[in-house]
Amino acid sequence: MSQDLPEGFEVPDDLSGLLDGPAEEPSVVLVITQVAAPAPLAAACAIAKVDVDVVPTQIGAIAALRDPKAAAAGAEAISKLLRTLPVILLERREGQITASRWTAGEKGDELPAGLVLSDAPAVLEDLLLGSVRASDVEGVVSSVGMSRWQAMRTIASSAKRK
Repeated sequence: MSQDLPEGFEVPDDLSGLLDGPAEEPSVVLVITQVAAPAPLAAACAIAKVDVDVVPTQIGAIAALRDPKAAAAGAEAISKLLRTLPVILLERREGQITASRWTAGEKGDELPAGLVLSDAPAVLEDLLLGSVRASDVEGVVSSVGMSRWQAMRTIASSAKRK
């Protein structure tokens, strides 16, 4: 049997590594927040240099990260901005959806994605499945291209309205 193997071929002692493929990058990353309006969240993300498109929903603004590879960094930055308010990071990789809670820049517990999505607005599911792009949703506000001055003004004006 060893004569059938190519020269220099070695069989590893532990074959479990063959099953663990490289960690696939997420294709969609969303951060669900309790922020009522998209503009202040987009402005805060602009200041933090997080490129997002923020979609309004009845449960709170949803930040769709433009660079899915920056999922953890984006969730960390957004949760630091919101300090005491928890946010939920949703990631889609191939057919898998994962959810985790973040508070004050720290990753918390993993959540059952089905439970997170059970009473979610339809737009959240549409964004997660890729059937609609965040930039195409009515009322979307982007942090991309927003100057620091514009961002500060947006935050100040939203604070005045409270």
